[in-house]
Amino acid sequence: MRILHGIGAISLALALTGVAPAQDKWPSKPVRMIVPFTPGSASDVLGRIVGQRLSEIWGQQIVIDNRPGAGGLIGSELTRQAAPDGYTLTMIGQPHLSNALLREVKPYDPLKDFTAISFVGSNPNVIVLGKGVEAKTIPDLIALAKARPGSMNYGSAGVGSSSHLAGALFVSKAGINVVHVPFRIGADSRSALIAGTIQFYVYPLPAIVGMIKAGTLRALAVGSPKRAAALPDVPTSAEAGFPQYRSESWFGLIAPRGLPKRLVSRINADTVSVLKEPATREKFAQQGAEPGFGPPEHFEKLQRDEYAELAPLIKSIGMKTN
Repeated sequence: MRILHGIGAISLALALTGVAPAQDKWPSKPVRMIVPFTPGSASDVLGRIVGQRLSEIWGQQIVIDNRPGAGGLIGSELTRQAAPDGYTLTMIGQPHLSNALLREVKPYDPLKDFTAISFVGSNPNVIVLGKGVEAKTIPDLIALAKARPGSMNYGSAGVGSSSHLAGALFVSKAGINVVHVPFRIGADSRSALIAGTIQFYVYPLPAIVGMIKAGTLRALAVGSPKRAAALPDVPTSAEAGFPQYRSESWFGLIAPRGLPKRLVSRINADTVSVLKEPATREKFAQQGAEPGFGPPEHFEKLQRDEYAELAPLIKSIGMKTN
C-alpha cells in the first residue's frame, strides 16, 4: 500500500508541476516525412531542407519516405492511414487537393481527414522546352502547336499533379491541341525532354532549377508575376508574350487527423523557426522558392480556399483520371 501511495504521490506531483511522464516525451524515435513524389521533386527538395534542420532541433532523424504514384495520391493515402502520434508527417502540395476532385468516388477528404500543421513555401512554375523546340516566346510555342494539332506532347508528374494542373491550364488558355504524357519518375520526364520525345513540361522550379542553370534544359518562362531570383535571365510569362497565364506551386506539412494540439503547436513552431533562419531562406532562394510562415489555421485556410477554387477550374479545363 505504501508503494501504491508513493506512486500516486509521484503522479500527483508530476500533474501539479506540469512535468509529463517520460513516455510522453516527443520525439523519442525517428520521425517519418512522407513525400508523395520522387527524389528531386520540388516537395522532396524543400522537405529535405526543412527535415534536416528539424532533425537537429529535435535530436531525432527525419526519415524522408518517397512514395510516388497516382499524382501524389499514394502518399496522401498512406498519411490518412497512419497513427496520429507525431511520427508521420507529409509534405504536400496542390495534388493533395486536386486528387480528391478528379475522381467520382473521393479517396479521402483533404480537409477533414488530415491535420494542417504549417505552410512551408511557394515557388513559380517554369515552362521548360524539349530538344528541338526552337520557340523563343510563348506565342512561338503556341504557333508551333497550332501548326501541328495533336502531334506535340507535354509531360507531368502524373494525373492530378501540380505539373499536370499547370500544364493543362496553359493548354486551355492557349487553345491548343497537345497530348498529355504523365511520368512516374522525375528523371524519366527530364530524359524525355532532353531526347525531344516531349516538347514541354511545366515544372515547380526547385525540381528543375539545377538543370536550367547548367544549360542542360532551356526555360521559356516562369509563371510568377515577377522573375525568379534563382533564374534572373528567364522572363515571366507576361514578358514572354502571354500575360494571361500565371502558375505557381505551394507546399506544406500535414499529419493524420487527430494529431494532439500540443504536437501541432510544437511542430508548427519549430517549422516556422526553421523557415525564418537566414540559412534556410538562402537555401530556398537557391531553389527558386520563398518560405512561408503562419499558424496551422493559416495553412488550413489556404487549403480550404484553394480547394474551393480548384473544383470549377478542374471542371472547366476538362481534367480527369483515366
